[in-house]
Formats: sequence, structure tokens, C-alpha cells
Amino acid sequence: MTKQTAEKIPDNYQNQTSDHAEIAEALFRRGYNCAQAVCCAFCDVTGLDIDNAARLASSFGGGLGRLRETCGTVSGAAIVLGAVFGYSESGNIDLKNSHYELVREFARRFRERCGSIVCRELLARAGVDPAAGGDSAPRTPEFYQKRPCPKLAFEAARIVDELLAERAAPTPSTGEI
Repeated sequence: MTKQTAEKIPDNYQNQTSDHAEIAEALFRRGYNCAQAVCCAFCDVTGLDIDNAARLASSFGGGLGRLRETCGTVSGAAIVLGAVFGYSESGNIDLKNSHYELVREFARRFRERCGSIVCRELLARAGVDPAAGGDSAPRTPEFYQKRPCPKLAFEAARIVDELLAERAAPTPSTGEI
């Protein structure tokens, strides 16, 4: 996905396609953080509008607030999986176990394809300084050339789509959380 394609996404974007992987990559290139890019790409599935999806995922960028822990694309995917397949019955251990199994399956596939689910490890593999904290880097052409994040957003969204297809995802939710 090129920067020009990413710039064509309107501010009031609501995904009307099933091309979630390309949309996730484009949203990252547009300036959304890694978790937001994945979460917002699935607004058509979760029923969330882009503003609420972006707010919900905003803390998870950079491996949770730039702590470089769990990759934000993994967290964004977990938000989507929770919105679609999550449970709300606090005492239902079977639903909890089933959902956690789904999240672990996502993590297994992501780790297998990308090498890790940890932000600092993914950055280090790409030759990027994985130091935690500090301000976000400006989004320059050099930033996108060095960072694995756009492709990680693409891959995370692709795995979510696979899991949605395998589990026969329900119709979009009301967006109520």
C-alpha cells in the first residue's frame, strides 16, 4: 500500500470492504499507531466507528505506550477478536477458555510468520533501535523504510481475517462495549 493510497482514506472512514490487511497497512501509513491501524481496519466487522476504535486502541501503540512489550498490532488484533468473539459472562469459564484459546492461536500464527509477538524483538530484527519510552518518531519516508510496522499491521489483519473465516464471524456488533 502506498502513501498516496493511505492518504485517500477519508477522515470519517468506515471500512466497507473485506480487504482488512491492506486497510490496516494504509491506516498505519496514514499516521495511526500500530494497534489503531489493525483495530480500525475492522470497523465493518466490530460495528465500532473509527473514532471509538482509534480511542480504544490508542494506548497499545509501540508495544503498550512505547514500552516495547506486546506488539501493538497483536493488541489491536486482540481488541478485534474480543469485540467479535469475546465473552461478557463473568463466571463462564468455558467461554473464557475458548476465547483465550482463540487469542493464543492468533499469537501462535503471528509468532510463526513474524518471529515474535514482542515489539522490541520485532524492531531489533529489523535493525531499529528498540529503546522504550520517549516521543514517537516523525513519520518520514525513512521511518517507513526502516520500520517493520506497516507489514506487521498487514499480517496481523490477515491472520484476524483467517480466524474470522474459520469461526464464521457473526454480523457486526452494535459497537457497545
